[in-house]
Amino acid sequence: MVALKKKKIIRRVGAKKVDSLSGSIRLRGRKIIKKTKKKTKVFDLKKPAKKPARKIIHFDLKRSKQNPIIEPTLHSYWESKATFNPTALYHDGKVHIIYRAIGDSDISVLGYAKSDDGYSIDKDSKDIAYYSKQRPLVRRKKLSRLSYISGGGWGGGCEDPRLTLLDDQVYLIYTAFDGWGSVRMAMTSISLEDFISRNWNWKEPVLISPPGQIHKNWVLFPERIKGKYAILHAISPTIMIDYFDSLDELDGENFIHSIHQGSVLWGSRDKLVRGVGPAPIKTKYGWLVLYHKMESHDSHRYKLWAMILDAKDPTKILYNSQHPILEPDLWYENEGYKGGVVYSCGAVVKDGELFVYYGGADKVSCVATANLDAFLEELKHSKVSILKSTKIKA
Repeated sequence: MVALKKKKIIRRVGAKKVDSLSGSIRLRGRKIIKKTKKKTKVFDLKKPAKKPARKIIHFDLKRSKQNPIIEPTLHSYWESKATFNPTALYHDGKVHIIYRAIGDSDISVLGYAKSDDGYSIDKDSKDIAYYSKQRPLVRRKKLSRLSYISGGGWGGGCEDPRLTLLDDQVYLIYTAFDGWGSVRMAMTSISLEDFISRNWNWKEPVLISPPGQIHKNWVLFPERIKGKYAILHAISPTIMIDYFDSLDELDGENFIHSIHQGSVLWGSRDKLVRGVGPAPIKTKYGWLVLYHKMESHDSHRYKLWAMILDAKDPTKILYNSQHPILEPDLWYENEGYKGGVVYSCGAVVKDGELFVYYGGADKVSCVATANLDAFLEELKHSKVSILKSTKIKA
């Protein structure tokens, strides 16, 4: 047996050199130089060791090349001017879309369209799904002073719908605008069977917000939380949810009392929260909520952001995106009645993909997608912003 011959350990004060079996190590100034037969490594004593960089998954939404997927139809009296701010419901392999439409009368109604793949619209499926019986489809002589505050519904009507499927019942919450001075939240429902069959037997709508207040952007959770129906009606300066044993409690005389004056700044002083987008989506990390914010340096543009709320207590924010997931950059998000706007009212999960349906420039309907798991993983690494509030003009 042959014994290994070890190298001598040499210590020199001037050169600061140490020889060993593995090679040599030298100290030069603040740097340690380690040499072996195969490679040389340099370590800087004044710099902390670098941790392996986390792989960044870019979770911005990818727009469909087919955008806009729903556009105004020139010779259609009910959707000749605008078809925007869509909501959506996924059932039995198909995406059912309800969108806001404005036609010759300047009154907002809700149209219906269907898609097999989430992108392509079956044009034969388009139909008027819902309209206000109090707003006849005739042209108004006098336009509203609140038309742009309301969101472009020049003659009033049903605006910015949100769909929720719960217990084989399809619930619809929307903004009810009387065309002049009242912007309130309303709710109705229809059986899933009638909805899929396009038998528009909606229940009589009820107003669920108080009179004399302007409200928008309310959504119903698609599951009961602690055995109760839950309506999310504010996300700033805090998450506000009202719970009900039965939605019949909202009978047109009892209302949800929410924040209705001013707005808030969220996280930093350059981000303006505008409101929630689609109904929350249940995920493995909690409730995924998309919402709209503007930034003071870019205050004319609506952008889409994301956060995750605690599954058991959705008043708690677990994760919050630190940059927009969708910005109004393309032509169909800028060439319309209100340029610089992406406004989402609907999102579904289909075959592991998140489909986000949104309005572009208050004129057309579009869709953007992301792999849901990758999207959630990236969002999970976002820090929660601290809420700070301040009043601005409504």
